[in-house]
Amino acid sequence: MYDVVILTDYRYENPVKKNWYINQVLKEDQLLLEAIRKKGLTVCKKDWNCKKFDWQKTRSAIFRSTWDYFDKFDEFFEWKEKNKKKLFFINSSKIIDWNINKIYLKELSKKGINIPDSIFIQKGDKIDLQKLFDKSQFTTAILKPNISGAARHTYKIENSELKNFEIIFRELISEKDMIFQKFINNIITEGEISLIMIGGKHTHSVKKKAKKGDFRVQDDHGGTVANYNPTKEEIIFAQNCIKKCPEKPLYARVDIIYDNDNKLALNELELIEPELWFREHPPAAEKLAVEIKNYLFEIKKTSNSISS
Repeated sequence: MYDVVILTDYRYENPVKKNWYINQVLKEDQLLLEAIRKKGLTVCKKDWNCKKFDWQKTRSAIFRSTWDYFDKFDEFFEWKEKNKKKLFFINSSKIIDWNINKIYLKELSKKGINIPDSIFIQKGDKIDLQKLFDKSQFTTAILKPNISGAARHTYKIENSELKNFEIIFRELISEKDMIFQKFINNIITEGEISLIMIGGKHTHSVKKKAKKGDFRVQDDHGGTVANYNPTKEEIIFAQNCIKKCPEKPLYARVDIIYDNDNKLALNELELIEPELWFREHPPAAEKLAVEIKNYLFEIKKTSNSISS
């Protein structure tokens, strides 16, 4: 019986071939695994989609490098629903359901969190890109699905070249809910700041910048990552984002930018399987291990209270 299973996908469970990217994924998971083990908990790492593993043989499972679920969403959701009553998910199933669809940005906006100007489009909508540009008055926009990751199906579109993307848009909107978002110039010039929050408290931050000629900041798209010392205002903004969640997450990554009016804005709130850059700040893995141990202790204490 395991206390914790660290969830990954088949590519990172026990790879034979490795490269720089796979090695850093393995290091991230290993730092957390060792930190959990040091707290006296039994732990292993397992592909979430492993058919041979008995999920009743673990008390909890923490989502870490499950980065194939975008391609297997229906299968992933079915697996989650099947197992959410057998074990405790970290973060919880409720948080996953809320965070997996970027419509949460609209909800947070209504609660006072600044986000880039956005139009949320439902699957099957008959609107075209020209009407979206006319409605929004954007000169440059970002188009992306509500459910996606790693900048998958994300496009930067100029008003002057929208004809080149109309077919792509029609194909995507026939299958997915989409977001049409004002392009933020600071993404190119200043990059995106990621604040890592463990137990609601800031542990460390990085700044991600796109390579020349691109707007995608992820390192697997050629972007760069560097340690970053956030301002007090940036930390408070991130904390406010966490407070607006339906429940407190044990871990989170708050991706922020400065909008075209140079005001802080939430770009993404990553609560399911965010890269947390433990390799840049290993003590954060230790803090997450403490949060996990305390969480499991509280669950046990509550269960003993109910049974008695």
